[in-house]
Amino acid sequence: MSEQNSRKKDNLLHNTKLYIDILSTQWPIVYSPDYNISFLGLEKLHPFDSGKWGKIVYFLKEEKMINDESIVKAQEAQEDDLLVVHSKRYLNKLKWSFIVATITEILPVAFLPNFIIQRKVLRPFRTQTGGTIMAGKLAIDRGWAINVGGGFHHCSSEQGGGFCAYADITLAIKFLFERVEAVSTAMIIDLDAHQGNGHERDFMDDNRVYIMDVFNRYIYPGDGFAKRAIKWKIELDWDTEDSEYLQKVETLMSKALQEVTPDIIVYNAGTDILDGDQLGGLAISPQGIIKRDQAVFEAAQKHKIPILMVTSGGYQRSTARIIADSILNLHRLQLIDQRVL
Repeated sequence: MSEQNSRKKDNLLHNTKLYIDILSTQWPIVYSPDYNISFLGLEKLHPFDSGKWGKIVYFLKEEKMINDESIVKAQEAQEDDLLVVHSKRYLNKLKWSFIVATITEILPVAFLPNFIIQRKVLRPFRTQTGGTIMAGKLAIDRGWAINVGGGFHHCSSEQGGGFCAYADITLAIKFLFERVEAVSTAMIIDLDAHQGNGHERDFMDDNRVYIMDVFNRYIYPGDGFAKRAIKWKIELDWDTEDSEYLQKVETLMSKALQEVTPDIIVYNAGTDILDGDQLGGLAISPQGIIKRDQAVFEAAQKHKIPILMVTSGGYQRSTARIIADSILNLHRLQLIDQRVL
């Protein structure tokens, strides 16, 4: 029996703390303060705002949409959870600090003891990964869910990269396939500025998963092999602006959902498409991002498909405010609410 098949058999019914029922008074919004990364200022050596997740929640609280009791606290994904997708060989590689330094693109991490890296860097990633898995179940239960973190779309089962150490999107979908009888197909709508090569490699030969990816053709990762897994693709040029971007996204999404009605949509809602983002290379306004998210949730509602949203990339200090404003807009339009379906 292959390692993959053996792992699937061994983990099909493994005990997990990630599939929980929540109170009717709670929003299916998942977050933990443990998402945020702060250690000796090293986080400032990468352009990613490693405290943006806490800022998003702060803004939502400030607007009185949520409070500490009404959101779901994310739990850290444990090794048995991670082994649903990752091999022990890959997880053992993360015990080498220089491997983590390569993945996070923060070279001084290579010189730190690994137990510190596990606690200060990888534990936040594992907690966000647990949050995505939890949100997958909540999306089925409630019709929608948002993980305030997650979206590590450059990580596959055997390789991390691009600030992505765990394959949370793959994990969330495979958990659903294994544990929720009503879920046998999924669609990934990846609208981060970068190609989602991690989940594309993981689902290369899996016809249960339909991938739509809209990205800047000229930037990282440029993974030609992974592109073979994309069913609906748009490769954008530098400095693409709102009108062209929104028209292309909405047209492609409409086409995709006419061809297939999946049991769940996993929406990778990166904000690195924002004008001025030093890594994204596109020119979308804050209002354009809000309209994009609205269009995706409207499509999910129209087709009565549960949707899980993760926040993914975004490398400007303003992105946390934009994400919060987008979530508030979804609420105002009643595309998300607190009701139990």
